[in-house]
Amino acid sequence: MVEQGAKSMSFVGESVNMVASLYWQVEGCGKDLVLVHGWGMNGGVWHNTVESLKQNFRVHVVDLPGYGHSADIHADTLEEIAQLLIRQAPKDAVWVGWSLGGLVATHMALHHADYVNRLITVASSPKFAAEKGWKGIQPQVLSAFTEQLVDDFQLTIERFMALQAMGSPTARQDVKQLKQMVFSRPAPQPQALMAGLHMLANVDLRDHIAQIAVPVLRLYGRLDGLVPVQIAAQLDEIAPDSHCHIFTQSSHAPFMTETEQFCQQIRRFAQ
Repeated sequence: MVEQGAKSMSFVGESVNMVASLYWQVEGCGKDLVLVHGWGMNGGVWHNTVESLKQNFRVHVVDLPGYGHSADIHADTLEEIAQLLIRQAPKDAVWVGWSLGGLVATHMALHHADYVNRLITVASSPKFAAEKGWKGIQPQVLSAFTEQLVDDFQLTIERFMALQAMGSPTARQDVKQLKQMVFSRPAPQPQALMAGLHMLANVDLRDHIAQIAVPVLRLYGRLDGLVPVQIAAQLDEIAPDSHCHIFTQSSHAPFMTETEQFCQQIRRFAQ
């Protein structure tokens, strides 16, 4: 395993230029594959996925700004995140983005296409907030999370974990596993959590999805309460050239509930 720390140092003459760098974990060999976690989480959530996929790919796992080992770095927008990612991300890679990470990976495919040769979104949506005619997270739910973050962001993250697994037949085990993986790294910064909620509430990429020039696979959990599976059919119309798969036993984290089936989908599409 290769770990790339949160600070890099470059020498220019006699001066030292400290450049903030995201934390990356790299394992395996083969085609480059980037895994991007979701809101409130960190790269630790991909542990089981990495163990399986590193047999076939060179897997790059990042802690997004404000999360895990990248907790001391901040970004307010998708483009600010992208600018940090492209400092160390491999070019011409397969990008897998879960939940909010799906927005990040989609933004990369749209605006930094030389880094992305295939895009896989997991339990994600081009627009997370619900509106008339579009299924999603109710605005009052996002508002409640914002208010709760101010009071107790640790409790808010734990509630969010429970919400992600709700409905899954292995919900209790999934939540336990999520906690073990996420809490093994530094806690997220409250300002990063706020920035993420703002993105979930306001970003709308629906009009841009058809512009993505690379192959796209969309993965959903049938029992997902955050990204309702009904949007899969709507996106079939918006992005008719994309592919779609629904995990029947999963909620918001199919890579935990149906790990091997999830990895099979990645291998089949990416290789």
